[in-house]
Amino acid sequence: MSGFGLVVEGVRYAYADTEALRGVTVAIAAGESVALIGRNGAGKTTLTRLLVALLRPAAGRVAVGDWDVGSKRPDEMARRVGYVFQHADQQLFARSVREDVAFGPRRLGGDEGPVTAVLEELGLATYADVHPYDVPAPVRKLVALAGVLAMEPGVLILDEPTAGLGAAQCEVVVGALRRRNQRGVTLLVVSHDLGFVAETADRVVVMEAGRIAGDQAARAFLYDVPALAALGLRPPVTARIGIALQLPGAPIRAADVAAAMQGVQWRQMSE
Repeated sequence: MSGFGLVVEGVRYAYADTEALRGVTVAIAAGESVALIGRNGAGKTTLTRLLVALLRPAAGRVAVGDWDVGSKRPDEMARRVGYVFQHADQQLFARSVREDVAFGPRRLGGDEGPVTAVLEELGLATYADVHPYDVPAPVRKLVALAGVLAMEPGVLILDEPTAGLGAAQCEVVVGALRRRNQRGVTLLVVSHDLGFVAETADRVVVMEAGRIAGDQAARAFLYDVPALAALGLRPPVTARIGIALQLPGAPIRAADVAAAMQGVQWRQMSE
């Protein structure tokens, strides 16, 4: 599995008389893990849909690897980019969970081998023969994600993937995304869940009123209390612990925070 870089240059897009994107330029390297942050209406979802040819820019250029997205159809883009909608019901249609997850690989003429593995990975094996609309809403979100993961794309774009999920389900999603990013898959995630961002993203891009308003390392962003407050956000729990205890290295992932705390405690005991 190998990722693709994403390039957006001078992109503009409007809905009727409302300009949603106002000359957006941003680049994401192959294999990066990036969170797209901003208030509702900032243009985040519009930008992601341009990347899979669901929308066409009024001006500017959008590319995934060496593909000019402007010359591609959404079904062609599915060979490179897996897109998970915020609302899972927009993606589910088959008669069983297994059939739904298998649809993408079949359509692309690929191997259906990953289907069973992905169902097990996301804890969906017990629902395999159940109709997608007969499972709870949080499980439907996992089914939609499974359908994309089974196609093994080089880029994953997810819109609010943890909305409505419980803590255990969020951990499952975090694990699935980390494993793929470690294998080189490019991640772009739209999310207001800063705990999830802390666990999955290495970089944060902030959008405001259709423009890029910030672009920095996730650690720096999640420790910047004034910048977060300006967006109506608070640092995730991990960053708040790091700030309160002045942990070295500004850790944001739970495991890193725990390790840093243990290191500080050990040094204190040794003094």
